[in-house]
Amino acid sequence: MTRTILRRTDFGPDFVWGTATAAFQIEGATISHGRGPSVWDTFTQKKGAIKTGENATMACDFYHRYPTDLALNGQMGFNAFRFSIAWSRILPQGAGRVNEAGLAYYDRLIDECLRQGQTPWVTLFHWDLPQALEDRGGWMNREIVTWFAEYVAVVVKAFGHKVKHWLVLNEPSAFTLLGYLVGMHAPGRRNFRAIPAVIHHAALAQAEGGRVVRSLVPGAVVGTTFSCSPVEPMNPASKRDQQAARRADALLNRLFVEPTLGLGYPTAELSFLSSMKRFIRPGDMEQLAFNFDLIGLQHYFPVVAEYSMLVPYLWAKEVSPNRRQVPVITEMGWEVHEQSLLRIVRQFSQYPGDHQLFIAESGSAFYDRVEQGQVIDTQRAAYHVQCLQQVRQAQAEGIPLAGYFVWTLLDNFEWAEGYRPRFGLVYVDHRTQHRIIKASGQWFRSLLCGD
Repeated sequence: MTRTILRRTDFGPDFVWGTATAAFQIEGATISHGRGPSVWDTFTQKKGAIKTGENATMACDFYHRYPTDLALNGQMGFNAFRFSIAWSRILPQGAGRVNEAGLAYYDRLIDECLRQGQTPWVTLFHWDLPQALEDRGGWMNREIVTWFAEYVAVVVKAFGHKVKHWLVLNEPSAFTLLGYLVGMHAPGRRNFRAIPAVIHHAALAQAEGGRVVRSLVPGAVVGTTFSCSPVEPMNPASKRDQQAARRADALLNRLFVEPTLGLGYPTAELSFLSSMKRFIRPGDMEQLAFNFDLIGLQHYFPVVAEYSMLVPYLWAKEVSPNRRQVPVITEMGWEVHEQSLLRIVRQFSQYPGDHQLFIAESGSAFYDRVEQGQVIDTQRAAYHVQCLQQVRQAQAEGIPLAGYFVWTLLDNFEWAEGYRPRFGLVYVDHRTQHRIIKASGQWFRSLLCGD
């Protein structure tokens, strides 16, 4: 790919520049002002669930520090801030009684975004299901579609006059498969038989959430987000590896976007979805479809797949970068590939529809160190340069990319990994809550502010 000097103006006058965050990962204040417990509060208390044994009781204390943290976002030149609303802060039991203190908090946060000139982009669900609903079956229970619609209605009625950009779900393949199949994430279940129901209910909720927002917020820009990775076979000449790659692609990239687009589930590649028919009611396939204005792509690394007898139903497994002898410089062991983001953008651009695409998350964890009060994270800056070059190439090819959201603003609680992996543009000392804008954040300032 040809290397070019990046300029903000090259991306277009309406291109959105933002950072992305998640409530559970940054807010803290988990028992403050009427917030109910979420599945992640419960999960972090399980022995061995979090690699470092840590929890998010304090996290980044964003709940109390949001004005100064938003100021840091603005100092780096970003004009948008993506954050999620904690469902159990609004409805402590998941449904029923509304916690007015929770609404008041997000009202203050939204007002502060607007006061500082940063457009709020609200994610309605970023994995933190109220524990009270998980106790009733969570995403395994079809009633969750109704519970979710009720929650969305409460939120958009409260804030729809101020917020116009809404994202319904964050990475449904992640919270369904990692939470209910693999057990690596909350709620920590390993229930293969329940997975078809979990997937179907999440897909129904995604579409229903979109309909609720559009019906209640005039002029709303409604989107949703998907984790995605380009998939290729380990041995391109092997038919079994080719088939494994197609199955992996269906699971990782097609499982939720295609029902949304009215294309149905990729059952031809994923035979285990055949058992979903017992959960599908008349009219469901039509209800799965919703014409989103925006589709957010959340990309971190490419996937190489090969045939494996050890993974029933999928008959495929990912081949690690180490085994492929690919250099790995990230703390999470992820490969950084110079055309990976471009490839997945091209893939999603082939779907029909008039929706825009945007990069809803892009980032990586590196081994950051504080030296003389500074964090010189040249690898992270180089990572974003490479990603933005791919964005420019996609735009040059006529792909309607509308924005780029960095994951993430602050070093946060990185789910099952604890606080060790650092993704932020801003370094956080989680003992003192001291903040330092990293060199990568300063690079964005020079790009976005011209200094």
